[in-house]
Amino acid sequence: MKKIVVLVSGNGSNLQAIIDACQNGKIAAQIAAVVSNKPGVYALERAQLAHIPTHVIDHHTYATREQFDVAVANIIDQYQPDLIVLAGYMRILTASFVEHYAGKMLNIHPSLLPKYPGLNTHQRAIDAKDSVHGTTVHFVTEQLDGGPIILQAKVPIFPEDEVVDIAQRVVTQEHLIYPLVIKWFIDGRLQMRQDKAYLDDQLLPELGFSSDD
Repeated sequence: MKKIVVLVSGNGSNLQAIIDACQNGKIAAQIAAVVSNKPGVYALERAQLAHIPTHVIDHHTYATREQFDVAVANIIDQYQPDLIVLAGYMRILTASFVEHYAGKMLNIHPSLLPKYPGLNTHQRAIDAKDSVHGTTVHFVTEQLDGGPIILQAKVPIFPEDEVVDIAQRVVTQEHLIYPLVIKWFIDGRLQMRQDKAYLDDQLLPELGFSSDD
């Protein structure tokens, strides 16, 4: 069975969606380990409840980002995973780390990329008076939140919305599309070639396979 390692930093709701999809057979893989850069986060408890090995590598104990990423990679490589999944992993990755896992690392970002890379995406969408927001699953490259887009899901923004309202809509969609994209990869349908995403050997459009299609 293929193996996944998940990197987390917080609550782990996307991790839970992936755990559930693996346990119910929707994803034909096992989560071999969960790695967190922060101790005590709820994502670790979710993993432990599912009997998944956990590792905490506190980034505060490393002098440089490079040293930290080497330590994380050493843990990941013990499991020889087929796929690395970033699920709320709040670290900017070094170029050497990204290169080491090129084509086998996925991320989910709470905006319709290329709009709003980085943080505070929901507030930025409100400030811009957007009527539509969403979430994006993409391959990880050296460019922050800039790897080839695989799948997006859109949600409405209403005039009375606050950040918490939008966040809940986005998270609901994330729990649907992230396990789906992981399934595509595990099933051998999804690849990254020359920094482009391919599904069933077809080049995906610049904004990925839209859930509206």
